[in-house]
Parts: sequence; C-alpha cells; structure tokens
Amino acid sequence: MNLALRDVRRNKLRFALTTLGIGMLIGVVIAMAGIYEGALTDALALPRALDADLWVVQPRTFGPFAEPSRIPRDTRELIRRMPGVAAAGAVTFQTVQTAVAGRPERLFLEGYEIGRPSGPPNLIAGHGLTESHYQIVADASSGLKLGERIPLGPYNDPYEVVGLTHSMVSSSGDPMAWVTLLDAQALQFAVPPALERREQASGRNPPTTTDINAILVRLEPGASAPVVANDIARWKHLGAVSEAEEEGYLTQFVIRKMQAQLGMFMGILVAVSAVIITLIIYTLTMDKLRSIATLKFIGAPDRVIIAMIVQQALALGLSGFAIGFALIEEAKGAFPRRVQIEPRDLLIILAIIIVVCLAGSVLGVRAAVKVNPAEALAGG
Repeated sequence: MNLALRDVRRNKLRFALTTLGIGMLIGVVIAMAGIYEGALTDALALPRALDADLWVVQPRTFGPFAEPSRIPRDTRELIRRMPGVAAAGAVTFQTVQTAVAGRPERLFLEGYEIGRPSGPPNLIAGHGLTESHYQIVADASSGLKLGERIPLGPYNDPYEVVGLTHSMVSSSGDPMAWVTLLDAQALQFAVPPALERREQASGRNPPTTTDINAILVRLEPGASAPVVANDIARWKHLGAVSEAEEEGYLTQFVIRKMQAQLGMFMGILVAVSAVIITLIIYTLTMDKLRSIATLKFIGAPDRVIIAMIVQQALALGLSGFAIGFALIEEAKGAFPRRVQIEPRDLLIILAIIIVVCLAGSVLGVRAAVKVNPAEALAGG
C-alpha cells in the first residue's frame, strides 16, 4: 500500500490546485532565468553579428556599447592605413524616440558607411541601405513595415523603411535600426541654428557633426589583434577593444545589475516555494496521522513511512516544475523581452527544487515518526 499515492487519489482537486500554485511559482523562477539569458543574448547579438576584430574608441573608455565614446571621423582613415588593418568603418550609436501612426517608437540607432564594415545583419525582408539619406533598416520587433515612413530628428524628416532584420535588439531591449553615417551624425550631433549662433557668440566652438562613436576594425589574415591594439594606443592615442573584451564589458557593466536583481527575486521565490511545500507536506502528514499510526501498529518500519512522505513531497515539486516549465514555454512569446530557457538553467532549478522538497518534508517526517501506534486504536 502506497499511502502517498492513495492520498493523492483521494484528494485529487486539492493536490491539483496545490501543484498548480507551486508550478506558477516555479514558472516565474524559470522565466527570470530565461529573461537573464535572453538579455545577455540580446546584448551580445550586435557585437557578434558585426564581427569586429577591434573596436577603436575614445581613450580610457570601454567601448561603444558599455559607455559613450566620441572621436573625430577622420580617425577612420588613420586607422585604415595602419599595418595589419584590412578594413575600417566609422559608426555611431544612439537611442531615438519618435512616434509612428500615433504609437510611440523607441529605437537603438546605428549609423554606418555604406560599403564599409558594419551594417544590418540577419535581413529577412527588403534590402540594406542604398541611398545617402532618408532610408532606414529596422528590426521586425519594432512593428515597422516595409515602405512605412518614420519621422526622425528635430525636423521630423521622413525615413523610409527599406529592410527588416530578425532578433536584433539592444541590451535594453530596444529594436535596432540602421541609417547612413551622415544621417546618424546629423541626428546625434547637429544643433539648431539658434544654439550654434549662441555658442559662437560666447566664444565657444559649436558642436560638430563630423564626430563618430567608434571605428569597427577587421584585421588582415595572420595579424595579431593585441599587437595592432597596442600600436593604436601607442601611436594614435586611442582605445582599442577586442570583441572578447567588449563582450566582457557588456556582461560586467550592462548586464550585471539585472543579473543581481533577477537573482535576488529568484532566491525570494525559491524560499517562498520552500515554505509553501513545507507547510503543505506538514498539513498533509497531519491529516494522515491516524493512517500512519495504523501502519506502525501493524509493524510497518519508519523507513516505509518516511519514504511515503518524501515521495509526496517530490511528487509536488516535480509536478510543479513540469507545470511551470510548460506554462513558460507556452507563454514566452508574449513577453516583451526575449525569454531564452537554457538546459543548464533548467537542470540547476530542478536540482534546487529537489533539495527544497527533501528539506520541506523534514517537518512532516518528524511528525510521522513521533506518532504513537496506540493512536490507531483511539476512538474519534
């Protein structure tokens, strides 16, 4: 006789509702792990897609994705002529906010030079930029359509959507978009005429639109990235960050706080799940004290009773895990951020759930072990 299985069959509705509640808690834990993995993938998607051997940036900065960088545009030709450099392209990055058909639209905008390194990867519709002005390629997650016009800049110049990409978003989840470098410089660095006249009247140099944020460098076959980076820092007095270093900076500086916050909430939810499982197992055990006393009276050893309680705890936890995973797998497409569930994370969460279930059954086991077999003969 399996007391745990009999109890589940006798209280199907209570067990189902309890398992559903635990499953929803575990589902949130799985979702948080998936959101972190998705944010990390999003943050690293653009640097990896651009396939740069080096990022040349403002001295003593950590690259264009970790913090602001601003250098003169003509630096690109200086870098291109250095030994070991095969190609170099000037780029800018900025976040723009606009409205399309009455809905707000926020984009992470890259400006690049047509025909040079960089540009929109993962095209799924349309084509890349072919004109010097007023064309834009955007990620499909923005909701923009081919041929649609989006107003940008202080004068709401209309940019036509000529291409769409897939799964290209910034570390903050904003859809990526691409315009020509000239347009991007005008959007990022241009100032209204009145402000320019005021700067000149004050004796200050007005802001220039010829600056860029970084230079994407691809090296010749056999060239050493550390050697070229050292030459750039020594002779051009600029910073040169490798792709691996840039990924490390993104993980350390941009994603770290999100990881800490999600980890804290995951810990809280696991603790809440542990308390709930403990209380449920203890309550179910107390409801079965008369039956447990009967088992003891007929000679059942303690290990049999302990195994029954542990089985019920594991059944709750594993069933909740399965329900939580199924719920998140079904609903992850509706999340505003990418939810990327990794097998490694699932195994870790499953191991935690098993430990929680075993620990949560301790109170129930203690109550069962202390039951006096004579209670089986008691009236009531």
